[in-house]
Amino acid sequence: MLNSRRQFMRAVLGTAGACFAGSLHRCAADRDRPNILCITSEDNSPFFGCYGDAFATTPNFDRFAQQGILYENVFATAPVCAPARCTIITGVYPPSMGTQHMRSRYPIPDVIKPYPMYLREAGYYCTNNAKTDYNFHGEDGSYWDESGQEAHYKNRPQGMPFFAIFNYTVSHESSVHSSIPADQLRHDPGLAPLPPYHPDTPVVRHDWAQYYDKIEDLDALFGERLQELEEAGLAEETIVIYFADHGGVLARSKRYLYDSGLHVPMIIRFPPKYRHLAPASPGARIDQLITFIDFPATFLSLAGIAVPRHMQGTVFLGKQKGKPRKYAHSFRDRMDEKYDFSRTIRDKQFRYVRHYNPQRIFGQYLEYLWRAPLTRSWEEEFLAGRCNDVQRKFWRPKPFEELFDSRNDPWEVHNLAATPHYRQRLVRMRADLRNWLLEIRDSGFLPEGALADIAQNGTVYDYVHSAAYELERILPVAEMATDYDAAHLPDLCAAMADANPTIRFWGAMGCLVLGDQAGPAIDDLFVRLKDPDGDVVAVAAEAVVKLGFHKEGVDALIGLLAHANGKVVLRAVNALEQIGDYALPALPVLKTELAQHQDDYVVRAAKHLSEILG
Repeated sequence: MLNSRRQFMRAVLGTAGACFAGSLHRCAADRDRPNILCITSEDNSPFFGCYGDAFATTPNFDRFAQQGILYENVFATAPVCAPARCTIITGVYPPSMGTQHMRSRYPIPDVIKPYPMYLREAGYYCTNNAKTDYNFHGEDGSYWDESGQEAHYKNRPQGMPFFAIFNYTVSHESSVHSSIPADQLRHDPGLAPLPPYHPDTPVVRHDWAQYYDKIEDLDALFGERLQELEEAGLAEETIVIYFADHGGVLARSKRYLYDSGLHVPMIIRFPPKYRHLAPASPGARIDQLITFIDFPATFLSLAGIAVPRHMQGTVFLGKQKGKPRKYAHSFRDRMDEKYDFSRTIRDKQFRYVRHYNPQRIFGQYLEYLWRAPLTRSWEEEFLAGRCNDVQRKFWRPKPFEELFDSRNDPWEVHNLAATPHYRQRLVRMRADLRNWLLEIRDSGFLPEGALADIAQNGTVYDYVHSAAYELERILPVAEMATDYDAAHLPDLCAAMADANPTIRFWGAMGCLVLGDQAGPAIDDLFVRLKDPDGDVVAVAAEAVVKLGFHKEGVDALIGLLAHANGKVVLRAVNALEQIGDYALPALPVLKTELAQHQDDYVVRAAKHLSEILG
């Protein structure tokens, strides 16, 4: 019996010892993996001293830049939060999934997993404090070990590596919705640097000064977060990454495909233990092009995790580092209650922008954007005739394409698209953008009403990556529909008779863009007023009104206000807003049924149009 007990105890202790040795091995492996702390902020461009902004008060960021690596050419994929965050969390371009429209929340396929899930599977404790807003169907917080105001790496099991995000909203657009008293400003409005597209008014100067105050507040919060890491004794085990979620924030920055809306600050600090993962020594500046699509794959690479094949980005740090990208690609689609559709590519010097709704002005009314005193002041200056040519551009229809020398024209106000000297570059970047649209199977060429219908029965991702999506046929029609060339009119009429409703949509769009020049297409447009596709009807009806057939077009648009698809209703309300007092017959529906609509953006658009019409 004694011998049996001794054998049993040796067996137990041997097993325990083996388990303990295994635990030590796992702990050692965990210690070899860095903690990763991401500190993010909302709606701010690189308004920091370390980026050369002499008006900014950012001592903590400036010090951090000396300790880390400052990246000079980092760009958001979208100039607004939800689509930009969708890119970061998935590593897939939202136009590849149908999630590019603001707060659309359409489903994505199961194969596309948010990156924290891969980190958690590999043994990381992942926390998010606290912004999610991922723009696709699902429970955003479920991808994290903790997500919310109390989420913190300090709550992890002892010795477990962490990936933690802390997001600051102090610089968010809402921070300038209410003006603080002038005597409370810390930055002098009279010294505020104004972009050339903003008129020089006291309101404009006040908002810029107030925004720089918010950047200073952000800097203080950033410093506190770094100090917390130091006090926890974790700074030497942690890679710290700071970036903003897109540019901003004052009008013609956030939501717009320019550096003012897309260029973001990013600084990364590597402790000595992980300096082998750094691309340069502390204090260096890197001009490599990087976009949000690259972030999740790079996070996984830093953690030693294989990057999934479906991720579309390029790793820029770690063992899986790839070849630097040639372009930063970005997109704009519906922003809140207004439809607009543009795509852009940016290399280290030039930006090319292609607009697919050129007939719409840049400054379409958005309820949220108009809360800022600066926006209202700018509009008042324009209506009073006090804006110069650069400032007036925001309130006028777009050219169908733009080309900027962003290095020498940092506010991107001088369009070089028609300058012969840049013709070769224009043609090359136009073709390169087109190739990207085809490569990612850009779903933006489907009207959102179609996206909503597809999402009822599956995922847009699966649809656009199948033969059912005839992008190779659709794209040429969309291009000729939006280049203001009346010579395309016969082809546009042929497109309106196509079996594919998306091609019919773009055929009608071409007539709308041409305006009075589309007169010979009136019979074809009248046929489209009875089209089975509501988005086609909405565009054709607006074109018909523009050609002088007011009753027929308005009746068709009013008929769409009862459509079962809320995105078709929204497009119809957008069209009614464009036709002025001819939309008056729609007023009763706008004030009653649409005031109670289940789609909040329909409610916003209908409310604004009701106010215009009285």
